[in-house]
Amino acid sequence: MFRLDEKIWFWTLLVIPVIILLFVFLQVWKRSAQRKFADSTLLKRLSPNQSVFKSVLKVVVLCGAFACFSLALVNPKIGTKLETVRSQGVDIVFAVDVSKSMLAEDIKPNRLEKSKQLVREIINSLASDRIGIIAYAGKAFPQLPITTDYAAAKMFLGSMNTDMMSSQGTAIHEAIQLATTYYDDEEQTNRVLIIISDGEDHGGEAVDIAEEASDQGIKILTIGVGDVKGGPIPIKRNGIVLNYKKDKNGETVITRLDEAILKEIAEETNGVYINGSNTADVVESIKDVLNSMDKKEFESKQIADFKDQFQWFLGFGILLLFIDIFFLERKTAWLKRLNLFNEDL
Repeated sequence: MFRLDEKIWFWTLLVIPVIILLFVFLQVWKRSAQRKFADSTLLKRLSPNQSVFKSVLKVVVLCGAFACFSLALVNPKIGTKLETVRSQGVDIVFAVDVSKSMLAEDIKPNRLEKSKQLVREIINSLASDRIGIIAYAGKAFPQLPITTDYAAAKMFLGSMNTDMMSSQGTAIHEAIQLATTYYDDEEQTNRVLIIISDGEDHGGEAVDIAEEASDQGIKILTIGVGDVKGGPIPIKRNGIVLNYKKDKNGETVITRLDEAILKEIAEETNGVYINGSNTADVVESIKDVLNSMDKKEFESKQIADFKDQFQWFLGFGILLLFIDIFFLERKTAWLKRLNLFNEDL
């Protein structure tokens, strides 16, 4: 298993194109200055051992050294053994509304981005719980199965948008039905479904399905995202608002946060409703609920005992740097006799 500790140091690789540009600029300037001094025939007689190839080779070696130093700063690690890790936690499924109404900007930057921020912060507050993600609009779609891989969850979460569903609407009941298939233990009692939505349920069956989910031991927590006063749904291109969504009568559609339906769904499963306007309050409320629940012991295989590999890149980089320092730009005698690069032509 391979892992990179400090990926931000990859930015230091930008030094390499800068070195190359400076080298090209220096070569052009040098040729221009030499032409003003004498013609090419005379220059070859004055400096017969000057090698363009070795100048290029010096730059290549220097760039290689900087590349090695950058990789050393990133600090690659290799996992050397597989371990069985036991932990206790809760199975949590996030159902994120990705319908067009989630583009409304009555909460900044918009409802969908706020929802993704809430899920991300909740995940950051977890320790050993397992998580899954569902996206839903007119239909529900499994985005990520139950896993302990929080990094993968955040990656899938980041890719979610309102164009991923062809059927529009807000079918909360389908999200609840799909969530019931996520839990793999029939006797499990610590099942949590967190629904993040503006509450506009176009299916109308959410409360009845929530009651069935409650019978299966699923506690539903609902988070309302948006404003009860509502807002229009912008139609954008390249980040610029072109218009707002209209109804069949040509009137601008105003979408509002429906807290009533979200509260009813939560109450049906002895869960809680949380207004999503304040991220810190949401995370704290979720933690309080999870801490009050029984924990299940999970068993998973994980790569452990990661060992640093930066020293190899550091050592090779220093070696290349020494080679570059002592590497002369003059032609080497035996290479000159071989004339492999036609430098005398």
